[in-house]
Amino acid sequence: MASEAAAHRHTALQVLRRLDTGPRGLTDPEAAARLAVTGENTVPERRTTSWHRLFLRSLRDPFTAVLLCLGLVSALVASWGTAAVILALVAVSCVLRTSGEHRADRSLYDLRELVGSTACVLRRADEAAPVRAREIPVAELVPGDVVRLGPGDLVPADVRLLRASGLTVHQAALTGESAPVAKAVVELPGVGDEGPFAQPHLCFQGSGVVSGSATAVVLETGARTRFAAAHGGPVRREASAFDRSVHGISWVLIRFMLLTPPLVLMANAALRGRGLETLPFAVAVAVGLTPEMLPVIVTTCLARGAARLARTHGVVVRRLPALHDLGAVDVLCLDKTGTLTQDRPVVERALGPDGRDDPDVLNLAATAAWWTLQLAEAPVPDALDEALLDAAGPVGEEYDGVGAVPFDPVRRLATAVVRGEALGTHTLIVKGAVEDLLERCALDRADRDRLLALAEREAETGLRLLAVATAERPARAREYTPADERGLTFRGLVTFHDALNPDAREALRALADLGVGVRILTGDHPATAARVCRELGLEPGEVRVAARCTPQDKADAVAALRAAGHTVGFLGDGLNDVPALHAADVGIAPRAAVDVAREAADVVLAGKDLAAIRFAVTAGRHSSANIASYLRITFSSNLGNVIAMLAAGLLLPFLPMLPAQVLAQNLCFDAAQLAFAHDRPGAEVLRRPTVLRPRAFLRFIAGFGVLNAVADLATFAVLALALRGPDAVDDEVLFHSAWFTENLLTQALVMLLLRTGGGAPGPVGRAAAVLAAVGVLLPPSPLGAALGMTGLALPYYLLLAAVLGLYALALRGLRVTRGLYSCAT
Repeated sequence: MASEAAAHRHTALQVLRRLDTGPRGLTDPEAAARLAVTGENTVPERRTTSWHRLFLRSLRDPFTAVLLCLGLVSALVASWGTAAVILALVAVSCVLRTSGEHRADRSLYDLRELVGSTACVLRRADEAAPVRAREIPVAELVPGDVVRLGPGDLVPADVRLLRASGLTVHQAALTGESAPVAKAVVELPGVGDEGPFAQPHLCFQGSGVVSGSATAVVLETGARTRFAAAHGGPVRREASAFDRSVHGISWVLIRFMLLTPPLVLMANAALRGRGLETLPFAVAVAVGLTPEMLPVIVTTCLARGAARLARTHGVVVRRLPALHDLGAVDVLCLDKTGTLTQDRPVVERALGPDGRDDPDVLNLAATAAWWTLQLAEAPVPDALDEALLDAAGPVGEEYDGVGAVPFDPVRRLATAVVRGEALGTHTLIVKGAVEDLLERCALDRADRDRLLALAEREAETGLRLLAVATAERPARAREYTPADERGLTFRGLVTFHDALNPDAREALRALADLGVGVRILTGDHPATAARVCRELGLEPGEVRVAARCTPQDKADAVAALRAAGHTVGFLGDGLNDVPALHAADVGIAPRAAVDVAREAADVVLAGKDLAAIRFAVTAGRHSSANIASYLRITFSSNLGNVIAMLAAGLLLPFLPMLPAQVLAQNLCFDAAQLAFAHDRPGAEVLRRPTVLRPRAFLRFIAGFGVLNAVADLATFAVLALALRGPDAVDDEVLFHSAWFTENLLTQALVMLLLRTGGGAPGPVGRAAAVLAAVGVLLPPSPLGAALGMTGLALPYYLLLAAVLGLYALALRGLRVTRGLYSCAT
C-alpha cells in the first residue's frame, strides 16, 4: 500500500517512473519477472481450506461433538470396548467428511477457475514490438501493468488513473456507499484527510465500473490491495433454509440423546437394581440415535451433483449449499433480455418529428453509435448501437470524429461530435432516452407534449425507443462535456423490437412442470414486456411481469417473495442485477455476465439459458431427495431401535443387547447408508420443489419409528416365548443374536421401502442386500463370537421371517396412508 500512499501526492508521470513503466505498459519478460517476485494477484482466502482445518471443523458438528463426549464418558468408567468403538466411529465419520469436503473444495476451486475474471492489459513481446491490448487472467497482473477499464468490469487491482472519460465506479464492497462515485485524472492530487477511497484518481480492487472508460496503471496486487486488507477473512454467509431445517431437527434429537443415558440408569436402578454397570449400555443406546454419516452424506450428495452439472451442462455451482436451494426454488425471477428474448434488439422503424418514416434519423443515430464506439474507448458496442449499425450499414466513416461523451445511467444520453458541413463548425449528435433528450431540446411546451405523445403511442405497442437530436457549435479544441447537451434540435425516433428466443416458451413450460413460477423483473416499458409475452403466445397470468424496475426494485421484489415463504432464484447478468443476485436464495448468472454479477452469483451457467436452469433445478432436487431419504430412514429406524431397547431393557432380566453389539449394528447400518449418495430418486419426486419441513419431518419419523419399535418388540415377544429353556445364559446369547439379526434385516427393509421415489433400487438395493447378509452371517462367524453372539437354528429364522413379513406389510400400508413425501416436498 506504499505505492498508493505515494500515488496520493505524485503526478501520473511520477508514478509511472517510480513503477519503472510507461503508458505503453510492460513487456512480457518484465511482467514475468515481476510476477515471480510479487506472486499471483489473488485474494488469499480464495485458496482451498487445508485438510487438518477441515478435520478440526468437522469435530464441531453437533452429533460428532455429542458422540465424542459419550466416548469420553465410557472411557472414564473404564468401559474401554465401548469407548474404543465410539471413538472409532467419530474418527471414521470425521475422516470421511473431511475427505469429501476437501475433494469438493478442490473441485469447486477448479471449477471457479472456469469463470475466473480477466483483465484487458497493454503488453508487448519486447521493447521493439508494438503495443497490443489483450485479455489475461487477473491473477497474472503485476504492479506497473497498464490496464483498460469499461462498463461492467471489476477493477482488477489497485490502480492509478492515467486517462478517464465519464468514469464512475461502485465502491460498495469497500466503503458500503450505494451510489456510484465519479473518478477522474488529477495531475496534482491533494493530500487531504478524506482517505484513499475519496481520491478521484485512484480505483481499488473489488470496485465495479458503472459507466465510462479509463486507462490506468496497476499500483498493488494480491494481498497488498485494499480489498484484501478489508476482506481478510472468509465471507460469512447466512445459513440456507435446508441447513436451518436440518439443524432444527438435529437439536431436537440431540436433546433426546442427552436425556437417554440418565433415563436408562435411573429406570434400571429403580426397577432392576442395576447401577453403573448399565452405563455402557445407556451410552450405546444414545449412540444408536446418532446419524454419524449425516455430514458425509450431505457433502457427498451435493458435491456429486455439482460435479455432474459442470461435466454435463457446463453449470458451475460456486457454493455447495446453493445446489440444495436450487432444488427448493419455486419462483424464478429474471429479466426478459437474453432469456425470453435474445440479447439482440432489431430496428423496426425510424420516424421523423411528424411521425412519418425518415431514414435520415437512422443514419444520424448510427453515425453517433459509430463515433461513440471509436472515441469513447468502449470495448464493444452496446446492444442498441449494434442494432443501429446492422440496420444502417456502413455509415459514419464519411464524417470526421472529434469527440464523444459516453452514455451513463444518470443522464441516459450519449453524444458524438463530428466536423460540421460548414467550415469551422462541429455537429453534436445526441441519442438517448426520449424524456431526457426532449428536456435538452429547444422546443415550446406544445411541441414537447406532442412529441411525448408520439413516443407514448409507439411505446404502448411494446417497442423500445431511442430519441435523436443534433446541434451545431463553433469548432473548438476544448473537450466536450454533458453541459454541451443543451439547445438541441429534435430529429426523430428510432424504434426497436426484441428478437425472440425461439426456445423460451418450451423452457417456461418445462419450469412450470417442475412447479417453478416465473417473474419477469425488467427495466423496460410495461408494453415492451407485454409484447414479448404475447409474441411468445403466453396467456395473461402465466408469467407475472414487473416493468420499469430499478436495481433496488428488483432486490425488493425478490425480498418480498422470500418474506412470503418462497424460495427464490434470480437470473441476471448486468450491473443492475447485482442487488437482486445478493437478495435471492440462489443468485444465477451466465458465464458471459459482467464481472460484478458473475462474482455475486452462487451458480454460473455456460449461457443465459432457461433450459440449463431446468437441469440445475433437477440436479438440486436429485441431491436433496437423496439427503431427505437418508434423514427419513436413519432417524425413523434409529428412533424405533432406541425405543425398543429402552423398553426391553426394563422388561428383561438381562440387557437386550451388549454395548459392543449395539455399536456394531449401528456401524453396519451407517456404512450401508452411504449408498444414498449414489441413488437415483423417482421422477415424481423431481417434479416439485424439495423443502424439508421440520414439524412434518418429526411427525413422520415418530410414526415410522413407533412402527419399527413395535416390530422389534414383537420380535422380543416371540423370542421370549421361544427361548424358555434350562440354560439362561444360552437363552441370553441366542436372544442377542436373534435381535441383532432382526434389527439389521429390519433396517435393510426400511432402506428399500422408505427410499425416495420408485424405479430400480440400484446402489441402495445392493447396500440393503449386503446389510441383510451381514445380519444373517455375522452372528455365527468368529467375529460374531467375539461380540458375544452365536448362530441361530432354522426355526428362529422362520419366526424372524414371519415378523419381518408382517412388518413389511405394515410399513408399506403406513407409507401409503401417511404420504411418504409430505415431510420433504
